Amino acid sequence: MAEIEIDEEKISKDEPVNEAEEMMQETGEQQGDDIEDEEQQGDTEDAAAEEDSEETAEEGDAADTDAAGTSEPEGGKGKKKLFKKNKKDKKDEQIEALTDQVKRQMAEFDNFRKRTEKEKSSMYEMGARSVIEKILPVIDNFERGLDTVPEDEKDSPFAEGMRMIYKQLMTELDGMGVKPIEALGAEFDPDFHNAVMQVESEEYESGHVAQELQKGYMYRDTVVRHSMVAVVQ
Repeated sequence: MAEIEIDEEKISKDEPVNEAEEMMQETGEQQGDDIEDEEQQGDTEDAAAEEDSEETAEEGDAADTDAAGTSEPEGGKGKKKLFKKNKKDKKDEQIEALTDQVKRQMAEFDNFRKRTEKEKSSMYEMGARSVIEKILPVIDNFERGLDTVPEDEKDSPFAEGMRMIYKQLMTELDGMGVKPIEALGAEFDPDFHNAVMQVESEEYESGHVAQELQKGYMYRDTVVRHSMVAVVQ
């Protein structure tokens, strides 16, 4: 009986120890589980942070790549535009230079044309004047011949034919612009008259032409031959 009691006491003494050990073991296991949970949570947070940092880095790289890709074409385009602009400016300068050269050549050609026409006209005038000067003595002889025809022969066919030829010649000269200078009775003008003598006259005033010794002629606006006249004193 005594042994049985001792065992019971031993059992009664050991039971609290076992319960305490179990409680400590459960507490330790729970703490271990909590630590594991915390470690797992920390690992999860670290993994999430790493993923966020990786995504941020990837976004930054993508942004840098986009910026680089965008800036490069713009820079290239700007250079191309600048190159094109410079090329266009050079082309415009060349066009302006060629245009100015063409204008100068056109002006020179126009001046050459005007000068040529003027020289041509001047040469024509000189040639016509030279011919007229040679014809004038023939006209003088016609007039002298007609003045010497006797009164009784003025109606003869010969005299009539001479007058017709003279008239035809003067008509042709008049059509060319050759006209006689009016001298008799006109005031003396050194630009048209050549005074060779002075006379007294009751019919004309002083300084006027009293006699026309040789008829003068004009070709258009120029004097071919001055009138040879006698002027009243």
